[in-house]
Amino acid sequence: MPLTPGKRPATVYFFGTCLVDLFDPEAGISAMDILERQGIRVVFPDAQSCCGQPAYTSGYPAEALAVAEQQVRLFVEDWPIVVPSGSCAGMMKHHWSRLFGPDHPLAAQVQAISGRIYEFTEFLVKVLNVQLEDRGQPAKVVLHTSCSARREMGVHLTSRALLAQLAQVEVVQQAREAECCGFGGTFSVRHPELSAAMAADKAEALTESGAQQLVSADCGCLANINGTLAKSGAALQGQHIATFLKSRLEPQA
Repeated sequence: MPLTPGKRPATVYFFGTCLVDLFDPEAGISAMDILERQGIRVVFPDAQSCCGQPAYTSGYPAEALAVAEQQVRLFVEDWPIVVPSGSCAGMMKHHWSRLFGPDHPLAAQVQAISGRIYEFTEFLVKVLNVQLEDRGQPAKVVLHTSCSARREMGVHLTSRALLAQLAQVEVVQQAREAECCGFGGTFSVRHPELSAAMAADKAEALTESGAQQLVSADCGCLANINGTLAKSGAALQGQHIATFLKSRLEPQA
């Protein structure tokens, strides 16, 4: 069941996502560390893999269902499921029920799971009501929010709320904040020219913001943007917000 406001769970599941697992495991470790600092027991099912989104959005529902079925069976306890990605959280919360359909044997379980899905920053702000103590040096950062976080999960403001708690961090605006970075999962593979043009526009806006650090809550966007920034020779690089927050919570040498 969804949590009532102000009720802190003792235990959560953590769904790491395949992008975090393969390309940025530090983001997942940092997110779990932050949850544990809040007194939460974090359970990471070892058999987890992918939410099924790449196949689903590419028009392969049968293949997506086969992947998603394996994930659903991992979340047997009635615990919140914290996901460090707006796009994966959106797939699990909004699209699994469509993928499985009302006649599937796991339909009731999928419906129950959808009410327990929380994007990482959403969970910190809206469920745990965290209060962060900034121990880092002064820094100027720019935030990128994914399309799924902004338009599907409605959690683009929770990343900003967390950064606002950091006394030594100045968050600057970018000119194209509401625009897509061009990743879109398999979109960037199937339409590379369009994706590259969108990423170039985004990278230019981020660079022109004058920030020293880029922060985002989605590793897919970060992979696309960081590659574009590196190709252009820009010094700016992005970091998952979990990794950034963890670094701010630890005493500086």
